[in-house]
Amino acid sequence: MAHQQHINPLADELNSVLAPCIAGRLLSDLGNRLYFPKGIIAQSGEAKQFGKTANATIGMAVKDGKPVMLSALKDQLPGLSPAEAVAYPPTAGNEDLRKLWLDAIKQKNPSLGNAKITLPVLVPGLTAGISYLSDLFLDDKSVLLTGDPAWDNYVLIVEARRNSKLVGFSLFNETGFNVESFRAAVQEQAKLGSVRMLLNFPQNPSGYTPTKEEARAIVQVITETAEKGTDVLVWCDDAYFGLDYEDSIEVESLFARLANAHERILAVKIDGPTKEDYVWGLRTGFLTFGSKGMTDAQYDALIKKLMGAIRSSVSCAAAPSQSLMLKVLADPRTEGEKLEFRKMLEERYAVVRAFIDSHKNHPVLSALPFNSGYFMSMKCSGVPAEELRLKLLHEHGIGTIAIDPTHLRVAFSSVDTGKLESVFQTIFDVAEKMLSK
Repeated sequence: MAHQQHINPLADELNSVLAPCIAGRLLSDLGNRLYFPKGIIAQSGEAKQFGKTANATIGMAVKDGKPVMLSALKDQLPGLSPAEAVAYPPTAGNEDLRKLWLDAIKQKNPSLGNAKITLPVLVPGLTAGISYLSDLFLDDKSVLLTGDPAWDNYVLIVEARRNSKLVGFSLFNETGFNVESFRAAVQEQAKLGSVRMLLNFPQNPSGYTPTKEEARAIVQVITETAEKGTDVLVWCDDAYFGLDYEDSIEVESLFARLANAHERILAVKIDGPTKEDYVWGLRTGFLTFGSKGMTDAQYDALIKKLMGAIRSSVSCAAAPSQSLMLKVLADPRTEGEKLEFRKMLEERYAVVRAFIDSHKNHPVLSALPFNSGYFMSMKCSGVPAEELRLKLLHEHGIGTIAIDPTHLRVAFSSVDTGKLESVFQTIFDVAEKMLSK
């Protein structure tokens, strides 16, 4: 007997709100089913506001109005109150932190102007954000476009978890971003009625950000596709946002140009303090939506769908990370220290850039375009990337990543500046010797 798909009345209600707009048209089968229950979390929120006599709603141990907290934790987190350290945060995240992040997005992306975008929703890391977007918008009938080569986690999330198809367009031509390959891939997908894409800049593994001119061309391709009547979903994976080392780079997120570009474009910004604020292990990210013409009610319905995905997986992100980030963003030392760290990364980039520019005709290794972020990658000709990786690791103690059979990624971010030149010299020497054998 075939399984009958059951849609909860709350999901139906959200679907009817979203039906007239692009978000409703793009929802996956799971996206259609998701809703935020009017259960414990929603009722606890009401009790927080109105339950002045006693709040017997939430599963926490409370004494004298405060959550109880172990002394060992108090010792390790002396700067956090019990509420900041161990209480459950809201499903969509600490509202003060969400508002601060929205202000930061607007400040860093002036092209947004007065575009109406959502309050960012807090997720437990950018990877979780990509996974939730896949829940909402991808199923076994969907294709997601992204640049090739790509971060290996994309295929794990999109294909293994959601049974969708990840299709790569050739990211580079001889000079930089391959606009023609991108255009052809978008046009091919448009024939199927809608286009879903994930654009990651600065890109992992290549460490490339489009120039201002290339960024304009990307936006033009997307806008023209929408103008011809095709729905376009654009995920902007901005994990390494702000780490640009050349003057020609587009410093704003593509989200800024797309969030209010057309009623048939739904743009999503996936970002967070992970790399921007050097807090990798705090696992804090944000999802922000923008589409021209979407109403407050439609944005609210979409956020409730996202909250349903969060509630049904991790319930909420960790409280200490959110509380710590609020303190980090308010601390007067933070911006100065971030500038120092960024300068350190830029110095490392300059060392690698100089080395690569002076070793252009290597018989095995040719660098992919790079100008930003944490990484650079090289195409291996005549020597398998995995064999080169293993030889570097076991015979020279140098760890690198074989992204695929033909690309080797080097994270210059994690190598001290003084070691970089000798590390790259070894990589180049070993690759050449392997070829000659």
